[in-house]
Amino acid sequence: MEFGFIDWHALGVLAITAGVFWLFASERLPEQSTALLALLALMLLFGVFPYRNGEHTLGPEQFLAGFGNTALVTICFLMVLGRGLTATGAFEPVVRHFARLWAFAPPLAFLLLLVFCIGVSGVVNDTPVVVLVMPVLVAIAARTGTSATRTLLPMNYAVIIGGMATTIGTSTNLLVVGIAASLGVPAFGLFEFTPLVAVAAAIALPYLWLVVPRLLPKDSGDRPRVEPLTFDAALEIREGGYAAGRELKEAVKRARGLRPLRLLRGGHGLALLPDVRLQAGDRLLVQDAPEDLREHAAVLGAWLHPREPQSAPGAAGQTLAQALVTADSDLAGTTLGAQRFADQHGLAVIGLHRPGREHPLDPARAALRPGDVMLVQGSRESVESLRAAPGLLILDAMRELPHTRRAPLALLIMAGVIGLAAGGLLPMVLASAVGVAAMVLTGCLGWREATDALSSKVILIVVASLALGEALTATGSIAAAGQGLAALGGHLPPVAVIAALMALMAVITNFVSNNAAAIIGTPVAVTMATLLGVDPRPFVLAVLFGCNLCFVTPMAYQTNLLVMAAAGYRFRDFVRAGLPLALLLWLTLTWLLAREYALL
Repeated sequence: MEFGFIDWHALGVLAITAGVFWLFASERLPEQSTALLALLALMLLFGVFPYRNGEHTLGPEQFLAGFGNTALVTICFLMVLGRGLTATGAFEPVVRHFARLWAFAPPLAFLLLLVFCIGVSGVVNDTPVVVLVMPVLVAIAARTGTSATRTLLPMNYAVIIGGMATTIGTSTNLLVVGIAASLGVPAFGLFEFTPLVAVAAAIALPYLWLVVPRLLPKDSGDRPRVEPLTFDAALEIREGGYAAGRELKEAVKRARGLRPLRLLRGGHGLALLPDVRLQAGDRLLVQDAPEDLREHAAVLGAWLHPREPQSAPGAAGQTLAQALVTADSDLAGTTLGAQRFADQHGLAVIGLHRPGREHPLDPARAALRPGDVMLVQGSRESVESLRAAPGLLILDAMRELPHTRRAPLALLIMAGVIGLAAGGLLPMVLASAVGVAAMVLTGCLGWREATDALSSKVILIVVASLALGEALTATGSIAAAGQGLAALGGHLPPVAVIAALMALMAVITNFVSNNAAAIIGTPVAVTMATLLGVDPRPFVLAVLFGCNLCFVTPMAYQTNLLVMAAAGYRFRDFVRAGLPLALLLWLTLTWLLAREYALL
């Protein structure tokens, strides 16, 4: 039985789609659960009542094909590549310098970053741009004590806006232009509609810069933020390092946030005068969080523990953990200077936290007491062995330290992936697969790190959105909407048709996929222009722009899912920040198209 353009299968799919959107928006269930329920509902509907349209049959097996979809595989590969850059600390030098600008003038630094993202994504595929910039923002947030959730989504939106500026900015742009050319529409030049997007981007930029960060929570993650413990540590100035031969005030200025507590030379304390000149071998006692201690050591050119000069700095597999000394520990009363603990467990003690301590502690010489927390560094296996050691408790999840010796190699691999994809030598999925293989085979990334990079939330949301798109397309729901709009085209002024067409594409792209919207919308646009007897180019561009207004839902675009996985955004965060942006660009681009092509 059919109802107008669609039958009862299509009505069932629309009901499931509405239910899924409500669950995502209300957050009654975790996103993974909602996605799984959507997939199961579609499989049950078409499993019990298979859909047949001519020779095409839609059953439950078609909805499982999303697990092998190219878009999903590409996203997984890119998440692994992003983890490779993080694991090797590839962005540490960039972050170190950029964080200084951020600490000096955060609004200016953020504005420059947004402008850079808009500009570069016009000629480079959106996804690798987000993959490159995302770990930089996360690291800057860690260095400056701010929240990456305030910057990742605006950055992602800036990349998407820039991607619509040229014919090669996204695969969707290429698809729209290609379909239009096959239907007889004159070919678009590479930068033909760039000025229109540049104007729209300039109008949207203040919203991204000033408004979106205020619409997002400081921490969107699933776990509450906990203030990190601070540890006393000794920075041993090394020969040839930045601090060697410089005055203390220069070192403090260089390492922003450094809090020197005591200066030891040859076992004797020196006055902490601003003009005292540091020498190689000096031990500067400081207090800070673990990540900041490592940053200070890198900036000043110092060792964090006595064994570091003999070990391989930046070697793979190094792990950081915090261990509490309990009352029944046989370490109580012993000194770390004898290296009893380090020799016994194959670990280095680089920091010591003592509640209520009255004097600075040198981890190499202080006597341990019950209640002390040691900051230890070593191999994962050595740290794991501490869990069974009597008198010790591991307080936090172990954190892998970057193996920085392979950072240049990781950057080279990522640059190769971007070059292969941007140059059209390989499709993105193949280029990213080659990159993952190179990361693993060269030791930039271990298999444990690679598998940890994958997000079940992202995978299930992608599969569910692909399944909904398949059902909506196969049952004719999207085609019916397009045909109805085409029929109305003869009764509306051209500018209204363009506005309606762009709005329809924006809705489709946020719930199905931008490529599906492009495939359906481009022929409809050409048909509308033919009925009205006007130039089809602004109608084709309305489809192209509408397919890129993918700001409102996380499943609308793969970069949305990437930042969602990195920052723990919720569905409503995209709606709150993305819906006003989509409306703003919809109105702006409609007006620009009508003005450019004299349709007003």
